[in-house]
Amino acid sequence: MLMQRAIDGFFRLLEFLVVVCMVAMVVMVFGNVVLRYGFNSGISVSDEMSRYCFIWLTYIGAMVAMRDGAHLGVDTLIKHLPLMGKKVCFFLSQSLMLFCNVLFFMGTYEMHELQVTNISPVVGISMIWVYGIGYVVSVVMALFNIDKLWRLFRGRVPDQELIQIMESEEQVLDAAAHGKVAQ
Repeated sequence: MLMQRAIDGFFRLLEFLVVVCMVAMVVMVFGNVVLRYGFNSGISVSDEMSRYCFIWLTYIGAMVAMRDGAHLGVDTLIKHLPLMGKKVCFFLSQSLMLFCNVLFFMGTYEMHELQVTNISPVVGISMIWVYGIGYVVSVVMALFNIDKLWRLFRGRVPDQELIQIMESEEQVLDAAAHGKVAQ
């Protein structure tokens, strides 16, 4: 219970950071456009910082989407497989994602020293503040993969979770309008 509340709080913080990054990007880019076209000047920091916000927005959004099961996928084959086939595919997909997360963590670690000494040209911060998000993303997503694999081995993955596709909003709304519940 306490752990779930901590996880929920962490993801509320991530969702807030996504909003902050998006608002910061819009304000910086729009402000710079207005300054350049209206006043023939600009803020050089805004180009670089909006790019960094976009990088963080992408990675943080990937973590939130992982938790919500909102990543894109194709279920054409999976939904026609028997239960054991769905479990095998679930195992393979989670294992491959875990492997990719390990590679991502190792790549971030390998580049750590270079990024610490690499200073951004305009803002003047160490690039590890930009690309160090790879540590957080790889660990958080790997924990989700490990949790799903653990639940699979214990037989606690519901059948509808074996098909890892989130229905589009139109399908969900259409099903709700017709009295059906989309899983």
